Amino acid sequence: MESTCDTRVGPAVVEHQRGDFLVSTDRSRLDLDVVHGFLTNCYWAKGIAREVVKRSIEHALCFGVYEASGAQVGFARVVSDFATFAYLGDVFVLESYRGRGLSKWLMECIMAHPDLQGLRRWILLTRDAHGLYSQFGFTPVKAAERYMELHDPNVYERQ
Repeated sequence: MESTCDTRVGPAVVEHQRGDFLVSTDRSRLDLDVVHGFLTNCYWAKGIAREVVKRSIEHALCFGVYEASGAQVGFARVVSDFATFAYLGDVFVLESYRGRGLSKWLMECIMAHPDLQGLRRWILLTRDAHGLYSQFGFTPVKAAERYMELHDPNVYERQ
């Protein structure tokens, strides 16, 4: 029996408009300066190299949030096999755009993406956004003793 594979390079571009804002998975819209500028100064990726951010974008399904002018004001990325599992990371909205419901809307768009439906497991790490993620069904890990990690918190300092 011969098997075939989908030769599509990646998920189709999906866009959602709300008022003056757009959420898009169009990688060509992403502003690497905005994404790197935020990540290199945040608690979970402090000091991350621009090239590492670029590679992480190339190997993920990315969501950008844009204002009417086209300027990027938010970001998230999903690493997935698009069949069973997804890791959600690097979710942010620039500080001057917070308080407008953009983070919640971004999460709604991510969770509704057609290529991310029917997954058995999603994971994420957060220090302070439990309230946002719990609205979408995320809970603390129930069987923490089953999870293992290889974590190198100083990796960006050595690059």
